[in-house]
Amino acid sequence: MGQQRKRNPNGAGTITKRKDGRFQCAVYMLQPDGTRARKFAYGKTWAECDAKRRELLAKVDQGVPVPTKLAKLSDWLPYWLDNIVKPRRKLSTYDKYEAHVRLYLVPMLGSKRLESLSVADVRRFLTHLENRTTAATAKESHRVLRTALSAACREELIARNVAGLVEPPRAASRELSPWTLDETLDFLAASRKDPLYAAFVLAIAMGLRRGELVGLRWTDVDLDKRVLYVRQQTQQTQRRRGVLYDDDTKNRRNRALPLPALCIAPLRWHRMRQVAARQRAGESWDDGGYVFATRNGRPVEPRNMYRSFTRVAQSAGLRVIGLHDARHGCATLLTAAGVAPRVVMEILGHSQISITMDVYTHVVQDTQREAISHMDRLLKRRPVVKDRPR
Repeated sequence: MGQQRKRNPNGAGTITKRKDGRFQCAVYMLQPDGTRARKFAYGKTWAECDAKRRELLAKVDQGVPVPTKLAKLSDWLPYWLDNIVKPRRKLSTYDKYEAHVRLYLVPMLGSKRLESLSVADVRRFLTHLENRTTAATAKESHRVLRTALSAACREELIARNVAGLVEPPRAASRELSPWTLDETLDFLAASRKDPLYAAFVLAIAMGLRRGELVGLRWTDVDLDKRVLYVRQQTQQTQRRRGVLYDDDTKNRRNRALPLPALCIAPLRWHRMRQVAARQRAGESWDDGGYVFATRNGRPVEPRNMYRSFTRVAQSAGLRVIGLHDARHGCATLLTAAGVAPRVVMEILGHSQISITMDVYTHVVQDTQREAISHMDRLLKRRPVVKDRPR
């Protein structure tokens, strides 16, 4: 009786010979959507096919998903958002990525398969999107696509990231025009009676972001030691239909900042007004501990804070700027006062010094002009002194 051939154990795949003479292996593989399906590979010889079977089994052991057919971008991008971006990134980042996937990437590139997506496809997509919208939007969509394809590379679904081989569009930087010192003083004088006066003082004097102002709690403010802690921010996005949610600070960088003396009195006055509002509200008060709250204790909506800022500026006869431009004005005043860029970076919470220098180059230009003017004095031609008669 001949020796019986051993069968592969369950889960180890199978190898069969086809009618055309080639060998075919089949292995159950994990799919990007979490299901399992059979993946086929082929070889001219049994040994070649067995080598491919072992490669597939190695990916099974590693938990690497391998699609049984080339996945389309319309399949991969939603999977990437829900399983990779959402668990690890901030909600605001997820919202931004989801909007680009839903509005641009899936409608314009969704039918392309991951492996067949080419550099030319990406370049045509960016050109069309830039003509249809703006260079800034096309640049951001390029960044989202590049990030999604990098994740596909890490999961070994594709061999290379074609989006990384395409140069993104160049978006023109927005011209910054913060208020001058006189305009800033006029605004502060006009906003003294506004319920959000303390918020405007913090935005101008400390450069806090709008979300950081809205998310500020009384536990983050120590008026006795004159320290303010920036630990979180409150966001509001259209994707979440106006629902406010707390999030980490930008770049996840908490910071402790000394409070300028001019911020102490407005904050004390604001706290007294809030105590009176809490007594009037009674049981309807929602005690979330927010510094800037509505008459019921809920956090102020970010867009309402901007509306109040704009209304005060218009009533004072000032040119209307964004609330975020008050942050630029803070950097302008600090730089004009001779504060080192590294210190400005820490106060504003930038992740890199290059961001501080790039955004506020227009502030540095005045300082450079003053420094260069010294060269006229230093290199001015020395007057010729005639020899005195002997």
